[in-house]
Parts: sequence; C-alpha cells; structure tokens
Amino acid sequence: MADTSDAIRKRLRAVPDSPGVYLLRDSTGQVIYVGKALRLRDRLRSYFTPGYAQTPRVRDLVRKVFDFEIVKAANEVEALVLECNLIKHYRPRFNIRLKDDKNYLYLKLPVSERFPRVHYTRRVLDDGALYFGPYTSAQSLRSTVKSLRQLLPFRTCSEDIFKQGKVCLDFHIRRCPGPCEGRISAEDYQARIREVGFFMEGRSDLLTKELRGRMAGAAEGLDFENAARYRDQLLAIEKIADRQKVLTRSRDDQDLVAYAREGQDVYVEVAYVRQGKMVGHDGHSLEGAGEVEEPELLRGFLLQYYGSATHVPRTVVLPGPIAETALVADWLAQRRGGPVEVHVPQRGRRRHLVAQLAETASESLRQLRIQGDYDRSRTDPMLDALAQALELDSPPKRIECYDISNIQGDSATGAMVVFEDGRPRSEHYRNFKIKYTPGPNDFAMMQEVLRRRFERLETALRREDADDVGDRSFSSRPDLVLIDGGKGQLNAATEVLEEIGFADIPTFGLAKEREELFAPGRTAPIVQEHNSPGMFLVQRIRDEAHRFAITHHRKVRSRKALSSPLDSVEGIGPARKRALLKAFGTLQAIREASLGQIVAAGVSQKVAVRLKELL
Repeated sequence: MADTSDAIRKRLRAVPDSPGVYLLRDSTGQVIYVGKALRLRDRLRSYFTPGYAQTPRVRDLVRKVFDFEIVKAANEVEALVLECNLIKHYRPRFNIRLKDDKNYLYLKLPVSERFPRVHYTRRVLDDGALYFGPYTSAQSLRSTVKSLRQLLPFRTCSEDIFKQGKVCLDFHIRRCPGPCEGRISAEDYQARIREVGFFMEGRSDLLTKELRGRMAGAAEGLDFENAARYRDQLLAIEKIADRQKVLTRSRDDQDLVAYAREGQDVYVEVAYVRQGKMVGHDGHSLEGAGEVEEPELLRGFLLQYYGSATHVPRTVVLPGPIAETALVADWLAQRRGGPVEVHVPQRGRRRHLVAQLAETASESLRQLRIQGDYDRSRTDPMLDALAQALELDSPPKRIECYDISNIQGDSATGAMVVFEDGRPRSEHYRNFKIKYTPGPNDFAMMQEVLRRRFERLETALRREDADDVGDRSFSSRPDLVLIDGGKGQLNAATEVLEEIGFADIPTFGLAKEREELFAPGRTAPIVQEHNSPGMFLVQRIRDEAHRFAITHHRKVRSRKALSSPLDSVEGIGPARKRALLKAFGTLQAIREASLGQIVAAGVSQKVAVRLKELL
C-alpha cells in the first residue's frame, strides 16, 4: 500500500472529508493501528504522501500497512469514543494501550438487591450496581476488602450458600452480619452497603457522619451495645483517615497522573485524592508507547484508563500538556456527567506532588525492568532456539498448544494452553467439551476443537461491534500452534486451519515417544537435542497442556459419576431435586412412589409423568 497503486489512490479519493475513525491492517488482516480524524481523507492521505514529515515509528507503521477501512462518526467526540473502544477491542501493536487491562479487578456492590453480595469481578456491566476499580493489584484489593470486613461486616457468599438460610463461619468470626438467618434487617444491611461504598470512595466524612447519627440514635434508645459498636467503628475509621495524607486544600475529587520512561518501557502512576486526602494509588504498564511523545502518550493513557475506570474525578492533574486537550476534557465530562478540568500545574503544591508521583513511577518501573530482564534472560534464548529449529521468521510471541483427553471417547475434552513470551498465560487457557464427535476418534476431536477455536478468531477479526470486546483468548492470533500428537493429529489440524483460512500460522505436531516435532509436508521429523533451550520450552508447553487436559477430564468424569438420573429430567432443577430426596429419602423410593405421591411432593403432573417414564 505504501506504493499507492491506482486502486489505492482511487480508494483514498473516495474517503469522505468528515469526522471518523480509520483502521490500518497488515497483510495478515490484523488491525495494527486505530486512529481518529476530524477529516478522514486528509489524515489518511498524509500517511502515504511522499516526503510528508514522519517519525520513525510512523514510517515503520506505513511499511506494514496493507489495507485500511473507515468508520464515519457524527462529530469528533463520537469519533474519540469509537477510537477508544476499537483500541480496546483490537489492541493494535502501534497504539498506546494498558497492558492486560481486561484482567484488572473491580469490586462490585449490587445496591438494588435486598441483601446484596459484595464480590470481585473483571467486567463492568450496566446493571445499576456500584463498581470500584480498576485495580491492577488483586492482592491489594483483597487486602483492602479483608480489612473492610473487619470494620463493616458484609456477606460475600454465593447465592446457593445464602439460600440455605444458615449462618456460616463468617458470622461467628464477625465478618458477616448474618442476613441469611435474618440477623439483620434489609434496611440495616443496605445501609451497611452504603457505608462500604462511602469507604471505597474515600468519603470518610460522610461515613463518620452517618455512623455518629446511628450511635446517637442507639444511645437515645438505650441500645448501648449497638452504640458501643458504632463508636468502635468510628474510632477505626478516624484512625484510617488520620493516616491519609492531606494533599490539597481543594475538596474536589482529583486524580494525579505521572509516568516514567526507560527505553521502550513506560509505567504510569495514578494517585487518587478525595476530599483533599490521598486515599490510594495504582500503577499501569503501557504497551506501544516507547517512542511516542509526551502529549500523545498522556492522551492515549487517559483514553484507555478512563474508558474503563468506574469513577472520573472533577480534576485530572497531569505532568505536561496532552494532545487535543479540549476534546479529551469534553469526553471525560461525558463520562463523569459533569465538567472535568485537565490541569497541568506549573508550580506550587500540585506540581510538587506530581514530581513525587513520577519518582514513585520511576522506582516501580525499575523494579519491573529488573524482573523483566531476569525473565527475558531465561526465555529469550529458548524462543530464539525454537525459532531457529523450526525455521520461523522470528521468535514466536504467542504459542498455543492443544491436547485431547478421553477414555474410549467417554467424557472427551480438549485443552488449549497459551504461552506468551515464553511464560504461561494461564488466564487464556481454555477447555472444550467435545460436542459433535461420536466415539473414540482423536483426529476428529482435535479437528472439532481447532475449528471452534479458530472460527472464534475469524469472527473476532471480522467483528465491527467495538463494544463487544469478546474473549481475548480467542481473539488473539497465535504465532505458533503445537499439536500434542504425531503426523496423524498434525494432518487433521492443518486440514482445519486451511479450511478456515489460517494456513499461514506455523503448526507442528509433537510426538510423545521420541520427542520429535513434525512439520506439514515434511517426511523427516525435526529432532532437537534433549538439553537444548528450544526443546525444553516445547516439552514444558506440551506437559502443561497434558496436565491441564487431564485435570479437567478428571473433573468431568467425577461430576458424571456423581450425577443423578434426576438431573436429566426436564423441569427438575436443584431445588426440586432436593425437595424430592427430602420427601422420599432415596431414588428407589421415588421409583416406587405413585404419581400422586410425587405430585404431592411439589412436582407438576407433567414433570411427574416424565420422571416416572425415565425411572
């Protein structure tokens, strides 16, 4: 495309001169860059105009571009929103993006329920619940919740356990007020959840005000036990508030942003200031920002971070100016539902705080680089050796390995494990229940698993709905596919990949007996020395796939062995199953009971007939 053939020039002339988003793809169809423009035609032409001033990063991008597409927008703010969503969806290599942002944790408070369960989640839904996050450190969030439950007990148990109506150990160690047994009213419990929300928002003043009112009311009613409990909670909250450093005189919510850069690595710290006090901070590694100048780096971070953050403050304090300040501020205001100021302090207290935060980011980045260098010193030689042995163009960043586990076709399952940069990416592991392959046919089972996996990838590459980011495990394209098996399994696998259109992905089979790698179209196997780094990595990936497949297969077999004939009767769920067993005691007693007796136990006539026919 860089040569701008006649067809491309015609396409560029046909691009509308309106706001919108453009997607640049490489020769494999992967989206490698998403951009926004007030005038799409001018922006796209600038990439391919000879002599146009371009940075080395842009020149590298243009060399890889093979095709483009556009999406029109009504205005520039709408284009900005679309750009943000598409970057989250495609994660293009030339865009700034938060590293592993899909795996960040949130704390969810479902405020509309009578006795809501406070729990962790990795997805933010538009369901009326309160969400707090994202948190890059799951350990930090869990530690906060553990301390919070000591201060303001609440339930975290699943709905199945809650519906049993019996208090558990959490109640006896004062981590839950016991709503399952009615030990607390719905009104009092919902007030407790509001208090938890105040605490998570850093609104200690609102929380202490509410608790003081409750303490006074309990004392007036001569309920001295509850008054003492509110007093202890107040003292604990005031101790926490005293430890929070007073940062500014302003009572507005503020986020302070600073970053550190070393080589291609960029690390951003965000400090949360609520009611003038520092209530927490979090760090984020960025990808695709190594050579980007500061205005574009900060713009890209704000789009990615506040695109998924559950709270947008009144003021965002930055270390320097950003690209398209007014446009980003308008977008943040839409997210907040009120005005947002993007502020760059030149002197004074806030400037000093941003400088301190930058030092924190620099130290965090240094620690990450030490860890990363240590990891790379071990994994890079393995990936280089593997690429050389398999004659790959470059070391494979993402490797997927597939294995089938079954006993004569019974309870058959497939497993997919993923290694990225030579290390396991366990959150991308997936199990497949074999649905369509009858009998013990390992080749057909492998084809079913691969067909389902790569059809998901094909759908992800063609999907235009930016709000549906899908499953990253299936929407990420592998650089290398390993099949646990010999030539037969490999031939079955390559047949599916050719059928779906991914024959260009390097695919190899690994035979168990002699640890040989088989390549499509080659008679002789690829034999590596057993102590070679590449062979060590392949064996590690294969063993991990085998372990993951066997573990899941055992679970499936165990569930099947423990299942009851009642589970297969349409209309009988867990509650009715428990009621029947409670009424009759055993399956044999149900078998011998009359239709009338079964109906009397709470089952409809239609379901009772169905049950008797089965038994």
